[in-house]
Amino acid sequence: MPDQHPLPLTGVRVLDATHIVAGPFCSQILADMGAEVIKIERPRTGDLVRGRGPYVTKEDGQRISSRYIGLNRNKKSVTLDLRNPRCKAAFEEMVKVSDVLLDNWGPGAFRRLGLGYDHLRELNPGLIYASITGYGDSDDLRGPYSDWPANNLAIQGMAGWMELTGEPGRPPQSVGDNIGDSIPGVWSALGIVLALRSRDQTGQGQHVDMAMYECMVLHTLSNMYGYEASGDLFTRDWSRLANAGITFRAGDGYVIMAGARVPERWQNLWKLVGRDDLADNPDYLAPADGNFIVENVIPALEEWSQHLPKWEVAGKITELGFSMGVTQNTEDLSRCPQLEARNMFVETGDTAGGAFRSLRTPVRLLDCATVEPETAPQLGQHNREVLCTLGGLTPEDLAELEEEGAV
Repeated sequence: MPDQHPLPLTGVRVLDATHIVAGPFCSQILADMGAEVIKIERPRTGDLVRGRGPYVTKEDGQRISSRYIGLNRNKKSVTLDLRNPRCKAAFEEMVKVSDVLLDNWGPGAFRRLGLGYDHLRELNPGLIYASITGYGDSDDLRGPYSDWPANNLAIQGMAGWMELTGEPGRPPQSVGDNIGDSIPGVWSALGIVLALRSRDQTGQGQHVDMAMYECMVLHTLSNMYGYEASGDLFTRDWSRLANAGITFRAGDGYVIMAGARVPERWQNLWKLVGRDDLADNPDYLAPADGNFIVENVIPALEEWSQHLPKWEVAGKITELGFSMGVTQNTEDLSRCPQLEARNMFVETGDTAGGAFRSLRTPVRLLDCATVEPETAPQLGQHNREVLCTLGGLTPEDLAELEEEGAV
C-alpha cells in the first residue's frame, strides 16, 4: 500500500559475524525489520549450522540444514578468512560503512584477531558492536564464569531452568528446543535497537554486551522473586500445580487448565464432569496442595475427560471461565489455523530449487511495509557484490583470494 511506513530498520547495515542459533536468530529479527544483513562466514565450511540437521534431503542426495534455511532468510553471505591480512582489511572497510557488527564467537574472539571494539570504533565511531557470549564480555563486568564457553543446554542448566523442569524425583530436564539461544537472540536484537536509538541522540556507537546467562536468568522471574520474598526454594515438585495450572488426560492427548483459584468455577466444573458430590467439598474447590491435586483432583477429572477429544474438553471448560490449552506437537503447530490466520508462516526457497516454510518474526507493525521473504543465501553468494564494493577489493583481488582459499 502506498501509505505504508518503511520498516524501522530500513537503511541500517548489519555485519553478522555469527553462527549456530543465538546470533542468526538475532540478525534475522533485524533483517525482517528491514535491515541489510551481511552474513560473514568462514570459507569452505561457512556457518557451522549448515552442517547440522535435521536436513531437507533432495532427490539427488543433497542435504540442506533446515535450521540454516529457517534462521537465515533475508541475508547476504560473504566468506572471509579474517586471519588473512587482505580479508581483514576488506572487513575493516566494511565496518567503516556499517551500523552494526554482531558477533557470537565467544569471549575475546574478535580481540584476538585484532578486531576488538577499541580498534573498530576508531574506524567507525558510530558502530554498534554487539557481542553475544555465555557470561558477558566486557572488562569492567567480569565474573568467575566470564571465560567459559556456553551453549543452549549449559545455559539452561546454569540459569536454573533445568532444576524447574521435569517430574519430582527425576533428573533435571531441559526445555526441548534452543531457548538458551533464541531468548538471548531476542534480547540482543532489542539491545541493538536501543543502542541505535542512543546513537540517534549522541552520534556515538557503543558495545552492547549480551550474556546468554543473564537473559535466561531473567526469565525465571516468578521463581527468583518468590525466593526473594519467602526464602522458599522452588524446584521439581507438585506444588507448582496450585499456581501454574493442571495438566490432565483427554481421549487423544492432554489439556492444560489454569485460572484454577476461584471456588465457584470449581463448583461448576465438578457439575460439568458429573461429580456433584465434589461440588460442595471444600477440599476440591480451588485445591492448593500439589500432592492432593495429583492423587485426587486429576484422577477425578480424567474419569470424564479421557473419553472426550482434547479440543472438546478445552472448549467446555473454557466456557466456565478457566484458561485452557491443549498440548500440541510440532505437526499440530504446522497445521494450526490460528497461526495460518495470523500469517505466521513464511515461504522461501530451500537453496536447491525447492520450497521451505519457516516462522515469521512475530512483531506486528501494522502500518509498516513488510519484507518480501528471500531464501537463505548459499555460501559466499554475495562475495562479488559486497567485497568489490563495500570491502574495497577489485575483481582481481577477489580472484586471487579465491585461489588462496581465503574467501
